[in-house]
Amino acid sequence: PELAALAVPPSPVGRRVAALGATLVALVGLFWVTIDYGTEYAAPWLPYSLQARLGESVFEELVADKDECHGKRGLEAINTLANRLAQAAGYEHEIVVHVIEGGPVNAFTLPGGILVFYSDLIDQAKDRSQVAGVLAHEIGHVVHHHPIKGIARQYGIELLAKLGSGGYSDLLNTLTSGGNILLALRNGRAFEREADTTGVALLEKLDLRADGIAGFFEQMMEKEPKDAASAAGIWSSHPPTRERIAATKRPATGTPAFSDADWKALRDVCK
Repeated sequence: PELAALAVPPSPVGRRVAALGATLVALVGLFWVTIDYGTEYAAPWLPYSLQARLGESVFEELVADKDECHGKRGLEAINTLANRLAQAAGYEHEIVVHVIEGGPVNAFTLPGGILVFYSDLIDQAKDRSQVAGVLAHEIGHVVHHHPIKGIARQYGIELLAKLGSGGYSDLLNTLTSGGNILLALRNGRAFEREADTTGVALLEKLDLRADGIAGFFEQMMEKEPKDAASAAGIWSSHPPTRERIAATKRPATGTPAFSDADWKALRDVCK
């Protein structure tokens, strides 16, 4: 009681400072909620034609100094599977997969259903199920609109609104200057987990072998046991690789995603 009597009540200035601090915290929280809501719900409503145009332009920018592979049968094989997976998810637009010669051992997704695979990933895969698994993972990014959500998170809904109202060149200049697109396309851990889960589910829905995603991660672990998440690709802030293996582990059952002829054609896509 004696100590309580000695307590000094906060001054009017102190109360105002505390109130201001609480207001600032609330505003910051509201800002991030707005960003999350906007990217999750508003970004996918951007017209598909604009997303596709943006994806095509970014693709041309990113691979301008690289060689694209044109093996007709191999491209047909990987594009056919990609579109089967997308259709199984209810995605209504065409998927286009490009194969770029060389490395890194990686694949990534652009707005508008454009996928890019590096031939080193195909060449170094232990079997066809790994390539199918990576492809299914990338389709997971497509059907959840992760590329356009990532751009919205990085640059805000306002920039996307400019795109929708005719400010296409402004957005493209912003994205392709100084490597900004690399940052915008980085997928957070939540996106990666969602793509992993969706990829496995789509393979299983089509009664295809679904062990390839975990198999790919295991191969990365063998090559880079200390930093397998980074070795799996430069585009993402990956969850721990062991966690992803445990989450996507499946038995080696089901129909192969590629026939023998299609797999051989895909392996020869750059020849």
